Amino acid sequence: MTNTLLAKVPINIKEKLGSSSCVCPLSGKDVFNALKDEHLIVMGCNPRIMHVIPGIMRAAQELDAVVAFELSRAEGDLDGGYTGLTPESFCSTLLSHAESCRFTKPFVIHADHIFIPDNSQAERDSARSLIEAQIAAGFTSFAMDASCTQLEQNIAIIADLALPIQKAGFGLETELGEVKHVGSESRLTEVSEVTAFLAGLQDKGVCPQLLAIDNGSKSGNYLDGQAVNIDLERTGEIYQAAVQFGVTGLVQHGITGTPLRIVGRFSDYGIRKGNIGTLWQNIAHAGFPLDLMDEMRKWSRENNRDIKHATAVFKQEIDAIPAENCQMISEMAFREAVEFIKAFHAQGSATKLAARFAE
Repeated sequence: MTNTLLAKVPINIKEKLGSSSCVCPLSGKDVFNALKDEHLIVMGCNPRIMHVIPGIMRAAQELDAVVAFELSRAEGDLDGGYTGLTPESFCSTLLSHAESCRFTKPFVIHADHIFIPDNSQAERDSARSLIEAQIAAGFTSFAMDASCTQLEQNIAIIADLALPIQKAGFGLETELGEVKHVGSESRLTEVSEVTAFLAGLQDKGVCPQLLAIDNGSKSGNYLDGQAVNIDLERTGEIYQAAVQFGVTGLVQHGITGTPLRIVGRFSDYGIRKGNIGTLWQNIAHAGFPLDLMDEMRKWSRENNRDIKHATAVFKQEIDAIPAENCQMISEMAFREAVEFIKAFHAQGSATKLAARFAE
């Protein structure tokens, strides 16, 4: 199995790792095309604080699971975003952890939510520069979101920016419908919108493997008393429409706080990747020294900013926390990752992937 999977590692990343490495980052295109008929969900992890990575890798290794490690544009732009991580530092840290953890299961390095807010040349050029840096750093899958523009503009923007990604053979995810933060009102993605969007991309030679939609999920932490309202029936209808255009599956955002009994049903409605971000941040915060968390909360209050924005400000202190705190965070991340991999029906997905590649 190992040789079958390692043969698929992109050349540019193999050169970074060296020929003797058993670390196995794969193209999102290869992974999601191969697993499209499996009723499982690849766990997409946004490790804004990198101390959670060893625990996630240990869970995937023990459960024989394919996972994705992700960083969004807001989290890690060329200037480091609100985490202080650039594309290069994210990939290098991720690959270093994989080597030190002896992590040999296949994984995707995903550029999450490359947001293009308008159709200006400046915004296109900015996104293009980021994508170029992400490809050079070692990302193997890319999610572009121009969904706040008009449909025709959305299609034109994605078709323009997707060309180098498709040419390199990497994974492509697009988005139709903005996933709101907890407490905001959703506008569910319509099936007719999906059909028009994917037909327009197809006419321009673009075929994404994944499609992210607004099905009522929310990003961030749910507060006490707030309900989780995800329209699975609409999700299934969109999936049936999307597969007619070569899409392998849908992406579920906003899983933090969603009960596992609901999560376990997602794959039946075409969800093939489930993004979890805030959960890992919560875990890291729970394992930080108390004085560090006090300082971060104080900064958040004084600056009236979500505490996630304190990550870059306190990155030096975060990177230097004691080993016992790192171990605590890793253990908590491991336990949560195990629960989600099982709920996603992804246990054994690495072996399934190898079998598909061998066909």
